[in-house]
Amino acid sequence: MRIAIGQLVHETNTFSNVKTTIDLFKLWEWDHGDVILQKHCGVKNYLGGMIDRGNELGIEIIPTFSAWANPSGIITKETYQTAKQELISAIEGSGDLDAICIFLHGAGVAEGVDDLEGDLLTALRMRVGYKMQIVTVLDLHGNITEAMIKESNAIFGNVEYPHTDSYERGVEAIDLTVGILIGKVKPEMGFTRLPLLIPTTTSYNSPVKEINEWCQEWEKHPEVIDCTFYHGFPYSDIPYAGASIITTTNNNPQLAQRVSNDIASRIWEIKDKFFPTLPSPEEAITYASSRVDFPIVINEASDNPGAGTPGDGTYLLKEMIKADIPNTCFGFIYDPEVADIAHKTGVGSLIQVELGGKTDTLHGKSLKISAYVKCLTDGEFIQSSPMWRGSKVNLGKSARLKVGNVDVIVCSVRSQTFDEQIFLLHGIDVLKSKIIGLKSSHHFRASYVSIAKEIITVDSPGLSTGDLLSFNHKKINKPIYPFDTVFSELFSLTK
Repeated sequence: MRIAIGQLVHETNTFSNVKTTIDLFKLWEWDHGDVILQKHCGVKNYLGGMIDRGNELGIEIIPTFSAWANPSGIITKETYQTAKQELISAIEGSGDLDAICIFLHGAGVAEGVDDLEGDLLTALRMRVGYKMQIVTVLDLHGNITEAMIKESNAIFGNVEYPHTDSYERGVEAIDLTVGILIGKVKPEMGFTRLPLLIPTTTSYNSPVKEINEWCQEWEKHPEVIDCTFYHGFPYSDIPYAGASIITTTNNNPQLAQRVSNDIASRIWEIKDKFFPTLPSPEEAITYASSRVDFPIVINEASDNPGAGTPGDGTYLLKEMIKADIPNTCFGFIYDPEVADIAHKTGVGSLIQVELGGKTDTLHGKSLKISAYVKCLTDGEFIQSSPMWRGSKVNLGKSARLKVGNVDVIVCSVRSQTFDEQIFLLHGIDVLKSKIIGLKSSHHFRASYVSIAKEIITVDSPGLSTGDLLSFNHKKINKPIYPFDTVFSELFSLTK
């Protein structure tokens, strides 16, 4: 049995002014053939799960092409066309195949292509035909389309956010593919899209925790293979943006649709729970400073590079420096210019720089600071988070700057903070810190929920703010909540 694997992954924030090019992909991943096996074998991510499960079952796993870039702005036309051709050509050049397992994101947008995944799967089908089994794995932030459903034999997606179950989804994809090939399973999918756009919301807490439990109850039905709540990605301004449900059954399309409709109806009833009121950075710091149990983590969700933001926003950092509380740290801010200055002047030097606020004006102004260069590194480490554990991370030239009582880590590559490794690399023990500031919406929780005495999410202006009404969406289908609160007809799931 020969199964090809590959990926073309991007979560596109169409409001970002940073276009996604081939160079941005190559900064992270643009690999062919056996390099993919070397990079992902034993890693707790999607392809790692596919590879390990294939090896366990004695299946010949054929690596094709892997392209992955950190979330950013719209993908250029040339970049997408090149990546699409690389992937399809690699699959076609893999010899006789029994099936294809592919990881796509679900929220990719390229110039002229609002539904990147649907377009890619359609093009792949034109080349390999409909007798070929294609099992697709998506991120739970995918904006699901009819084209994705039509061109896939089955679709799996994350249940957990943080995505600590990525490896398991890869394993399931291989298991289902084998089940299809041996005639044990005939997957049928039911798909329901809600008129609902939600900010990023962790599965650790309500309401997603309860929604996942509803899905799991349905999965106890002997004919239900999978039931997944896709949150959608609200920062992609496309007609298909929004929350949805995909249910997969074994040869029972009516049941699949009934289950998806049931879950969607229940979600609609609790939609207001997705929109909590969050404190400002100043309010969070004032509260955290009054606590006696440490550490307290303050995450700046509105400038989360994991959602395509600049990563050089200064709202939270400005307030931390202003408060000047002893034993506090911030990790990290994207500013390759400042990192380079620190490396050139060396450890022990004093530098006068303008930090952050260089990509746009939305995320705060540059901070004029005087800093002591405490530590310099290459920004390389192995991710230890339960999410994607084992991944090799390279954040480029990095520095630990001391600004008053605040340790500030500055890096040269945009990324959110997943775990404590970037702090440890620069000699900071977060367990001994009073307040830890970082940029991430929820993925950091996979590591920090066991470290922090409390986690406080702050919201300020930014490209991943929870205030969805602050965005000027032009393409989304309306009516859609929360932009519209009065619907001409009750949301109906009788179709």
